Amino acid sequence: MAIQVGSIVGRRSYGCDVLFRVIEIRESQGQTMAILKGEEMRLLADADVRDLDPLQEQYKQERREKTRSLEKQSLALFQQDLEYIRERHEYDVTNAYEEEVAYFSLPGKVLHIDGDPTYLQKCVSLYQEVGVPVYGVHCQETEMPYRIESLLAKYQPDILVITGHDAYSKSKGKKTDINAYRHSRHFVETVQKARGKCPSLDQLIIFAGACQSHFESIIQAGANFASSPSRVNIHALDPVYIVSKISFTPFTQPVHVWDVLRNTLTGEKGLGGIETKGVLRTGMPYQPHDEESPG
Repeated sequence: MAIQVGSIVGRRSYGCDVLFRVIEIRESQGQTMAILKGEEMRLLADADVRDLDPLQEQYKQERREKTRSLEKQSLALFQQDLEYIRERHEYDVTNAYEEEVAYFSLPGKVLHIDGDPTYLQKCVSLYQEVGVPVYGVHCQETEMPYRIESLLAKYQPDILVITGHDAYSKSKGKKTDINAYRHSRHFVETVQKARGKCPSLDQLIIFAGACQSHFESIIQAGANFASSPSRVNIHALDPVYIVSKISFTPFTQPVHVWDVLRNTLTGEKGLGGIETKGVLRTGMPYQPHDEESPG
C-alpha cells in the first residue's frame, strides 16, 4: 500500500507505538519525507517514508477502541471527582446541610487556544459535556505569541490553555536546549506575554504545552501547569481534565498537583505544575424566574 497524504501509519523504527496521519509529503536532500500528526497524541514528527508502515484497518480499529476505553475510564473517574467537589461545596455553603440556602455557582471561564482544529473541537466538546464555560480558538503555534494579548482582552478568561503540537528532536540538541523543540519556544513566549498582562498566578491560571514540551521553561515563564516533565507524549484531552477540575474548585481552596494529575491519561510523566487555587465562586440568592403565562 502506497504512503500518501491522509494515510494512517506507524513508524517501524519505533515499533509503530503511535498512530500517525500523514499530513504532507516532501522531498528533502534526496529523501522522500512525510510530515506526521499524532491521531491520539499531541505530537508532530517527520520520517522517511521507507520507515513507515501503513496500518491495517483491523489494527487501527483495535487501537482506537483501546484509546476510547481509556478515555471513558478516565472520564468516569474525573466525573466522580467533580461530584465529590460539588457535594463538598454544597456541604460548606449550607453549613453542613443545616441551612436552606438558595445559591448559584460560577465556574471559571476557559479560553482554550489550540494549534490543531480537530483536537480543539474534541476538547471543547468535553468541556461542554462536564459543564465548563469555554471559548475555543484555533491558532497556529507560531502565531500564538502575537495573538495572545488581544485574545485575553476579548475573552477575559479565568483559565488559559495554550496547546497544540510539539516534539523534541535529538538531532537539534540536548533535552535542556529549548531550540531542540518544535514549538516549546512559542508556548514559552505566549505564556510570558499572558503573564505580562496578568502577573498573578491565582488570577489567571495557565496550562501550556503539548507532547514532549520543555516543561521547565514553560513553568518558569509563568504557567501553573505544563507538559512534559519526562518528555513523553500527552493525550489530546489531558489539558481538559486539569483545567476543568480547577474551574469547579472554589477559589478558597487549593488544588493540589496530584489531585489534578491522577485521573489524566498521561499522569505525572507527561504533566506537572504548582499548587494553585480554584476559581469557582458562589453567589446568592438564586431566584429562578418562570416564564409568565400568556394572557
